[in-house]
Amino acid sequence: MEFIEPTTLIILACVAFAAGFIDAVAGGGGMLTVPALLSLGLPPHIALGTNKLAATFASSTAAITYYKKKLFDPTLWKSAFIATLIGATVGTLIVDLISTELLEKFLPLVILAAAMYTVFHKSHDANTNVLPEPSKRHTKQQWLQGLSLGFYDGVAGPGTGAFWTVSSMALYRINILLASGLAKAMNFTSNFTSLVTFAILGHINWVLGLTMGVCLMAGAYFGAHSAIRFGAKFIRPVFVTVVSVLAIKLAFEAWFI
Repeated sequence: MEFIEPTTLIILACVAFAAGFIDAVAGGGGMLTVPALLSLGLPPHIALGTNKLAATFASSTAAITYYKKKLFDPTLWKSAFIATLIGATVGTLIVDLISTELLEKFLPLVILAAAMYTVFHKSHDANTNVLPEPSKRHTKQQWLQGLSLGFYDGVAGPGTGAFWTVSSMALYRINILLASGLAKAMNFTSNFTSLVTFAILGHINWVLGLTMGVCLMAGAYFGAHSAIRFGAKFIRPVFVTVVSVLAIKLAFEAWFI
């Protein structure tokens, strides 16, 4: 990569911080980081691989923060971890064999539907953080959710965090704060899986990815703490706004470009 001017690096750092904050609260930070990397003239596969490296920093920071605040219990989601790992691995390995044209056209509608669900859905235990009790049904739901969303993140990626948040609220009857904690942990799992694949293929600019990763970590730290401190009243409008913008952006790219 050619020399990057200090001003450009500062702009990238600010973009990464904002992306980390947004991603920790609602997901969708890639809307900012991927275009920023492409604007440097990086080839698309290098930009995506570098973004996965930076995104892994953000998702891990957010997941750890939710865990420390006792809003995420790894022992309760073992099946989801394993299923997401498998799904993301398969999706990343066969991405070149799948035509994503149809997916790209329908994806904006699905993401917009997720935003509408969040607007009209009243979460159970909205003011208390009650985790679901372990059960066979709970385990089956984790496998289905993890395999499908892990696979999707390996193949495409946009909106994965939103899908995790909305589907977790629907399946487990948990509030948006707990669903966000679960989403960040599973996002880290699929991000890291894809990162390993991109690294093996040599599709990562390590210097740029690590630099942006530090800024993403800082943004994710403040974003996660803000979400935990202010709760659903803060998360819900940010989530709906980010997801709606993501849907509009994807629709424009798929239908009009």
